Amino acid sequence: MIILRTDCRINNFLLLSFPQRTRVYPTRANAMILYNGSSSTEVSEFLVNCFVRSPSWQHSLSLPLSLLFLLGMGANATLLITIRLEASLHEPMYYLLSILSTLDIVLCLTVIPKVLLVFWFDLRLISFSACFLQMFIMNNFLPMESCIFLVMAYDCYVAICHPLHYPSIITDKFVVKASIFTVTWNTLLTTPIPILSAQLHYCGNNIIENCICANLSVSKLSCDNVILNKIYQLIVAWTLLGSDLILIFLSYSFILRAVLRLKTKGAAAKAMNTCGFHFILILFFSTILLVFVLSHMTKKMVSSDVPILLNVLHHVIPAALNPIVYGIRTQEIKQGILKLLRKGL
Repeated sequence: MIILRTDCRINNFLLLSFPQRTRVYPTRANAMILYNGSSSTEVSEFLVNCFVRSPSWQHSLSLPLSLLFLLGMGANATLLITIRLEASLHEPMYYLLSILSTLDIVLCLTVIPKVLLVFWFDLRLISFSACFLQMFIMNNFLPMESCIFLVMAYDCYVAICHPLHYPSIITDKFVVKASIFTVTWNTLLTTPIPILSAQLHYCGNNIIENCICANLSVSKLSCDNVILNKIYQLIVAWTLLGSDLILIFLSYSFILRAVLRLKTKGAAAKAMNTCGFHFILILFFSTILLVFVLSHMTKKMVSSDVPILLNVLHHVIPAALNPIVYGIRTQEIKQGILKLLRKGL
């Protein structure tokens, strides 16, 4: 809502009685609107500005990012179709893989196409509602992915440490309960993040110094105090991602201890082959997240474009690697894909 005040009392009365919404056009000249008590303009659209200090990165990253996006979408779609059509894959472990692939696809479609439009065609404009919808999906689905990693780590732990009890513990009912808990828990904690940001008063600069509508990048454009937003996001991040990562590392430490105790020839190698790549991927997922957080905390030591780049890559690299490490390397998945290809031919 826009309220323009003038010295004329009649105009002031009319404007206050019948407020209008004025569009802030995304140009450098009018991106900054004076806000000193005499005039204020509420932003209805944002302009994403990916790499302020290193604009050449856009051209060099556009092709690799496009290839990673196509790889991620193709691999996850193949995995979903294979699990859906192959009856032998209708088991709890593969249901978890399906959930992970679905999350990867949604995150990729939410972030990467818009980034590529910026890179290829300089289409930097994003509406107010689209920006906060993107923020909601990112803040909700990334912790969900971390939670699914935790469930899969537990699945691996039970399979190796308690193999006799695996069929009675990891069931279809267990997957349903874990999925409902994951969605409910993450949605309840992350939904206030975009709501708090959307309720702020955006009256000045509408240029987001990021490729995506990250909460902190958007909320800092507000004329209001954003300390509550920052504190809440920090608490939620450590509550969700921090606790998940701690439990994941604990699970794999128990797995490693159990593997080292195996005396059967080849059993340890098989177990490490099953879970080793899983752990490496989770380690990559957590490492890139940790580097992103640390680079934000040490802005004076690194370029401000580095966290932006890591933020973008964090939405596409795991999506491209997850189906390969978790799915296609699995013998049953390979056989399922080959069987479908033979049927298609």
